[in-house]
Amino acid sequence: MSTTSHEKSADIESGLDHHDLHGANGAHLDRTGTVMMPPWGGAFQPGPYKQSFRKFANPAPLGLCAFALTTFTLSLINAQTRGVKVPAIVVGSAYAYGGFVQLLAGMWEMAVGNTFGATALSSYGAFWIAWGIIETDGFGLTAAYEGDPAGLNDALGYFLMGWFIFTFLLCLCTFKSTLAFCSLFVFLDLTFLMLSLCHLQHDNGVANVAFGKAGGILGLITAFIAWWNALAGLLETSNSFFTVPVYHFPWSEKVKEERAKARTD
Repeated sequence: MSTTSHEKSADIESGLDHHDLHGANGAHLDRTGTVMMPPWGGAFQPGPYKQSFRKFANPAPLGLCAFALTTFTLSLINAQTRGVKVPAIVVGSAYAYGGFVQLLAGMWEMAVGNTFGATALSSYGAFWIAWGIIETDGFGLTAAYEGDPAGLNDALGYFLMGWFIFTFLLCLCTFKSTLAFCSLFVFLDLTFLMLSLCHLQHDNGVANVAFGKAGGILGLITAFIAWWNALAGLLETSNSFFTVPVYHFPWSEKVKEERAKARTD
């Protein structure tokens, strides 16, 4: 389908950007005359949403990529890939990309009216900053547990368990979205669970290696799913010969709308 520059401008003015018209997200949902878009991980939207009339780019792919890369790097180390066990190299990414940039993406989600995206991306950006602080000796957080490795592992386990609970709450919001989006939070939740158990199930202050490696493997899967959702938000017919599928659930609003339309045709 070809679109002239004038038509593109009109689409943007009406809140329908070129990606949403021609990308992987599919057709619009119409609810009482209001143009609605189907749930879509590419925009970090777990339910049908109304396009913002503000002329902002989609911040979700940026936040997802920041999250994915930092998670990918740490997960390789958690899985002890090629014998690497020290996560110091991840601190820079945790502060700059997974932390600061993802936090900015969350704030921009707030500007476009996406409450879920703002909550999730801002929170996980803050998680990475917090993790970086914990790993930075200058803050003295781990030094406070000097001589008490069991206490340090328990404290880290509590911290990660809190993120497991928070991610579970977000996961509940994605069951009517897409397979791509829902699976991101399912695997992230399992990752936090394994990593929390890695510290809580310690052996006299020594972290549980099996749970740690399991968390690393699950984290790698999570990172690639995050990139999958980011790619869905980036690819469109204007810049790519293909789009990636996101697989709407059979019970999602988009599929219900398509079924209703098919019955009336």
